[in-house]
Amino acid sequence: MNNTPNKPKGLGTSFVLILLLLVIAIWISSLRNSNTGYNWSDFENDLKHERIAGATIDPNSEVPTGKVIFSFKKGGVGQLYTSDVTKVEEKLQEAGITYVMKDMPSGNWFLYYVLPMLVVFIIFVFFFSMMSSQAGGGGGSAGRMMNFGKSRARMVEAGETKITFKDVAGLKEEKEDLEEIVDFLKDPGKYTGVGARIPKGILLEGPPGTGKTLLAKAIAGEANVPFFTISGSDFVEMFVGVGASRVRDLFEEAKKNHPCIVFIDEIDAVARRRGTGMGGGHDEREQTLNQLLVEMDGFGVNEGIIVLAATNRVDILDPAIMRPGRFDRKIGVGRPDVKGREDILRIHAKNKPLAEDVDIVQIAQTTAGFTGADLENLMNESAILAAKSDRKFIVSEDVKKAFIKVGIGAEKRSRVISDKEKRITAYHESGHAILFHVLPDMDPVYTVSIIPTGTGAAGYTMPLPERDDMFMTKSHMMQDIMVDLGGRIAEEIIFNEITTGASSDIKKATHVARSMVTRFGMSPLLGTVNYDDEGEEVFIGKDLAHAKTTSEAVTSQIDAEVKRIISECYDKAKAIIEENIDILHASANLLLEKERISREEFEALFGEKK
Repeated sequence: MNNTPNKPKGLGTSFVLILLLLVIAIWISSLRNSNTGYNWSDFENDLKHERIAGATIDPNSEVPTGKVIFSFKKGGVGQLYTSDVTKVEEKLQEAGITYVMKDMPSGNWFLYYVLPMLVVFIIFVFFFSMMSSQAGGGGGSAGRMMNFGKSRARMVEAGETKITFKDVAGLKEEKEDLEEIVDFLKDPGKYTGVGARIPKGILLEGPPGTGKTLLAKAIAGEANVPFFTISGSDFVEMFVGVGASRVRDLFEEAKKNHPCIVFIDEIDAVARRRGTGMGGGHDEREQTLNQLLVEMDGFGVNEGIIVLAATNRVDILDPAIMRPGRFDRKIGVGRPDVKGREDILRIHAKNKPLAEDVDIVQIAQTTAGFTGADLENLMNESAILAAKSDRKFIVSEDVKKAFIKVGIGAEKRSRVISDKEKRITAYHESGHAILFHVLPDMDPVYTVSIIPTGTGAAGYTMPLPERDDMFMTKSHMMQDIMVDLGGRIAEEIIFNEITTGASSDIKKATHVARSMVTRFGMSPLLGTVNYDDEGEEVFIGKDLAHAKTTSEAVTSQIDAEVKRIISECYDKAKAIIEENIDILHASANLLLEKERISREEFEALFGEKK
């Protein structure tokens, strides 16, 4: 299965040669049928002045068309193509000119017989080569064409993958669960002796970038058994039945190489809930899923085959594939904690020279919420910034700039902004920063800037997360709303005017307030009832016409509660900013002077006030 198909040699050369011969043949034929410029009026003029000495009439098979070649008394010839040779014959007889009538031609054998067959052959070769290149696999062109329904999985031999569990950091419990599978494959007798059976399937679920595919690669590096890897989208084709055929072929190959592991990445592409979505069922995808269900736990016996799958959309998977006997074990691969982030950073910094001022522990503490992919990207961007500065090592400033670039977006210093807009932005961001600093549950300010970013923002206030929160309190969510509204409040206080710059802040604040009311039961008016029906939206695979879960009266109450929460937070935030109006002016002036200020510079403003 892992053999690379050999491309048919000479196919491209033969195709070009045939095409060239066809062009030459058509060109020769066109030369034979080209007009020399001699027309009927020339013929009548020469006939009138008695210049024609003789003629040869060469009729076509499409009677009465043909060609007439005249010989002139003064020498030379002329060719006349006519739609009626009998008319020319009558003219020559009336003038008493001797002429020769040739026999009716049997037809051009090349144009009538060879050329059509050649065109059909070229079309056949073209489509044959296209299907061969798409099907892949097999030996030679014919083999590839017949292998259209064969599996596209690649078999990884033992020792081919160099990644092991040592290269996976921050996923201790997840690795322990998977190490059991590897141990089971290496020494099955130890488990079967106590009546244990090997799990048939393991589902890795979690947010993007948390290391699900990396775990699968580590299993391939640890297990001394064949490892088949394929993506869920490789099963689904436009032709009904191809996906199911590929599933059958995959498990047939796995049976020949058992014990083995089959890894299906992004399984949600093929295992979505059946009979849902805007168009109802999808025959090809559902047939593929049905075949996968049968192969994993049907009447057939697949001993020694472990199916490993990864997805970040476990909520849309079909219930039939989630039950024990198909996926016996479901492993959640979440975002790493501070210790996990430290271990991940050390792995990604292994081949990167770091200066003495780079503190891995501090970086881990300030990157709460980052996944393994985010941390790898952070260190890579830091290395790129160091290389751009012609340095052979990474300094702390590189990491800080990369942190802003990854978290907010690249700064655009070249963008021209008017002084008025700069001043509005300075007060807007200072309003956010003051609330971040004053409110007790908020993270401290990391950077405040009025430099435009690649996301379209005129500036940003970046907090510094110092802890990993497993859940949010009501007071914390209220303070989130207050921080979001801080920029709009500062604009209103200073300029007695509001701008469109707070649109995203208002959207975030409204989302948090609505979640408090509909999802978390934090409204005293509506009580501890869940009114959220976002999980029924069609875009995650549910029915389009789902029933409305709330009455019109309750919907009106929800809207009123959302407005009340936002108004309450607005008033509290406005009182805090007015109380710290001198800090607001000082911070805005400092931003207009330096464009970007650090945590130390911002917190020093409060020290001066004390």
